[in-house]
Amino acid sequence: MIYNVTINDKVYEVEVEKGKANLIKTTAVVAAAPAAAPAPAAAPAAAPAPAAAPAVAAAAGTTPVNSPMPGTILDVKVAVGQAVKEGELVCILEAMKMENEIYAPCSGSVAQVLVSKGATVDTGTPLVTIS
Repeated sequence: MIYNVTINDKVYEVEVEKGKANLIKTTAVVAAAPAAAPAPAAAPAAAPAPAAAPAVAAAAGTTPVNSPMPGTILDVKVAVGQAVKEGELVCILEAMKMENEIYAPCSGSVAQVLVSKGATVDTGTPLVTIS
């Protein structure tokens, strides 16, 4: 099969056969004349994605434990007031079908738990603060 592929305003003609692919020729795209046909009606907008947990600023004198990646909180392993040691498991984050364990970056006591089981978080979202 032969395909025309456009990458960075350059057209590539590619021949694909089972187990191999060959580049046949390349051409530069020249500015096209305006289309004579009317533009089709726009499709309705998709429903917005569920909102992520809101970011909360850490209080002075506390160390935030932030999410290293977007995902869903599977479990929170600490409670407010609980003493934690550096490297202790704080929560479990599911991202890309993998369970990621999030550990305390320092020793102290849990000042705030900012997420709950099932919450959706983005990269950098504070999960817990340690004082």
